[in-house]
Amino acid sequence: MLYFIGMNDFFSSINIIIFIPVLLFSVGIHEAMHGFAAHWLGDSTAQEQGRLTLNPLKHLDLYTSIILPLVLVLSHLPPFFVAKPVPFNPSRVKYDEFGVAIIGVTGPLTNISLAIIAAILLKLPVILGSGTMVQILLTVVIVNVSLAVFNMIPFPPLDGSRLLYAFAPEPLQRLMASLESSGFMIIIIFMVIFISSGLGEIIVRIDNSVIRLLLG
Repeated sequence: MLYFIGMNDFFSSINIIIFIPVLLFSVGIHEAMHGFAAHWLGDSTAQEQGRLTLNPLKHLDLYTSIILPLVLVLSHLPPFFVAKPVPFNPSRVKYDEFGVAIIGVTGPLTNISLAIIAAILLKLPVILGSGTMVQILLTVVIVNVSLAVFNMIPFPPLDGSRLLYAFAPEPLQRLMASLESSGFMIIIIFMVIFISSGLGEIIVRIDNSVIRLLLG
């Protein structure tokens, strides 16, 4: 799955030592929940391939999760990275494309849930007395809002495309299926569109609005 953390208004407050484990934790839960949702809907593919786990290392790839973002950062480009998508077999999932849509939105909904829980904890007096816990929970809010908003873009292979596919007319479904079958090439195309169209700025503005709403 493709990920992007925009440099929003709150990003400068993040401690990189805290950011990395929070990011890995959040991505691990995001991907694992896709697998749990598919398993709940009748497909055991993720379990059979050892991907039904919260261990983030099981969901990362050396080239697309580590080398790719490093190259982009060194090239002064937005830092995308790609985690290994949790496999599932649509033909074994209940409710056809609507079941697939449920699997797709489970990841972003999990991220939003984590952000909401962290935001609630941030308001507790016992937490406010600990600078380290405030940093950790603030980072959880920022990272998970960013992951949720970005992944709901309705463009393959992002999770939002699963939801759009379930309600799209057949010609659009065929187009989306064709795009997703292009593999890594569609990710490159999306990155070019994302960078050149100013979509990143829109996503960052949405991130900022949601984060401000959660933090009050």
